[in-house]
Amino acid sequence: MASLWQELQEKWRNWAPILKVLSVLWLVLAVFMAVPWVVLILEEEPDAQAFATSIGIVLGAVVVSWLATLRAEFYLKPGQMFLVTTLSWVSISTLASLPLVLGAPQLSFTNAVFESVSAITTTGSTILQDIDVLSDGLKLWRGMMQWLGGIGIIVMGIAILPFLKVGGMRLFHTESSDWSDKVMPRTGGIAKATLSIYVGFTLVAMLAYWLGGMLPLDAVVHAMTSLATGGFANSDASFGAYAEQPHLLWLGSLFMLMGAMPFVLYIRFLRGSRLALWRDQQVQGLLALLLVVIVLLSGWRMWLGTPPFEALTHVTFNVISIVTTTGYASDDYSTWGALAFVAFFYLTFVGGCSGSTSGGMKIFRFQIASILLRNQLRYLIHVNGVFTTRYNGQPITDDITRGVVAFSFFFFLTIAGLALGLAMMGLDMTTALSGAATAVANVGPGLGDTIGPAGNFAPLPDAAKWLLCVGMLMGRLEILTVLVLLTPMFWRR
Repeated sequence: MASLWQELQEKWRNWAPILKVLSVLWLVLAVFMAVPWVVLILEEEPDAQAFATSIGIVLGAVVVSWLATLRAEFYLKPGQMFLVTTLSWVSISTLASLPLVLGAPQLSFTNAVFESVSAITTTGSTILQDIDVLSDGLKLWRGMMQWLGGIGIIVMGIAILPFLKVGGMRLFHTESSDWSDKVMPRTGGIAKATLSIYVGFTLVAMLAYWLGGMLPLDAVVHAMTSLATGGFANSDASFGAYAEQPHLLWLGSLFMLMGAMPFVLYIRFLRGSRLALWRDQQVQGLLALLLVVIVLLSGWRMWLGTPPFEALTHVTFNVISIVTTTGYASDDYSTWGALAFVAFFYLTFVGGCSGSTSGGMKIFRFQIASILLRNQLRYLIHVNGVFTTRYNGQPITDDITRGVVAFSFFFFLTIAGLALGLAMMGLDMTTALSGAATAVANVGPGLGDTIGPAGNFAPLPDAAKWLLCVGMLMGRLEILTVLVLLTPMFWRR
């Protein structure tokens, strides 16, 4: 009996710090929920009660968790970080769905969780219809969920995943992420600086959209979802509601691109390294890819008869939207012809830079793969040759190579598994394959009539929505962070 009690105490000591961290994050969520609640109270909207109830439930969970862990020591082992990271995103996504269940949409639990997971992971897939008639508070909450997810992604990518030896920012530790000597004295300083830049960019985007002709609420929501590369809009037409105002499409393109850049380089820029952003190999690769694709697809559209400026505007906006995994749409690009259809499917996988709000594979993995391929071809010609592999001025070590190969393999394996599962539920090949790809890459719209830019995820069966939720969370957490929890050796630690 004594040994059983000791075993239970040991298990509690392992779980108590995790629960304490989660309670703090839930408290932050409740504070942010209060913003749309106040807006709804001022507008005397009935959805105010839904937010009040939701805040009460979240605060109740915070109080219970805090009291239960009051005397527990706060010390997280490296292995526990995997649990904290995964459980925080799962629990926050679940709690954030409460206003959608209790509010005017009266969504089912499945649909509400799908919408909130899509928001928090900044995927941008939606099951909501008639978004235009939602209360201002719910529109604001959708944007805020994506904005919170965006800053969470940056902090996770910069501070947490490298610690777990997962994610692309490990590659930049000695060059652009050596916080201890070159950028900030400690991780808390990095997070504070990142948050300041993120907030600053969001405020600039709000002002620019408002001055560009958006209504105040639209300017606020679109600013948050642009910088978060999330893609939620206040209209069923997405950004197509502003298709007749090309200057807003160009502003949207700029802010999406800003969100897809490494935020650590913004910090270095503000600290005096003015060329840090432009000298980064990731940034150069991303801009080069965008330029080539935009030129080719714009030429294709002009050849099909679209006026030059209109073609360039919509191609630029939609290409940047997909590559940065934002998921806005200003037009139904699946109707642009076979070339554009296939091109946008390929672009779904790319993603922005590591340490940004973007999802996808990230551009640096493609660059490293091309470097390794080039060297492999050299070895075939010069068997005894010695070739250096460097990226951003730093050597590509074996652990980085293993990480890129492992992530890439499981990335496509996850998509293949999800697509197979969706096909088993009766979805056609285009919907199943593009749905799986857009979920894991956190892009938003898929392809085809059902979930394409002009479609919606509402018609999918509930089981498919849960499967896509798993895909969105795995993609957002860089897959390996979740997969390690499924291994027996993790739980034997």
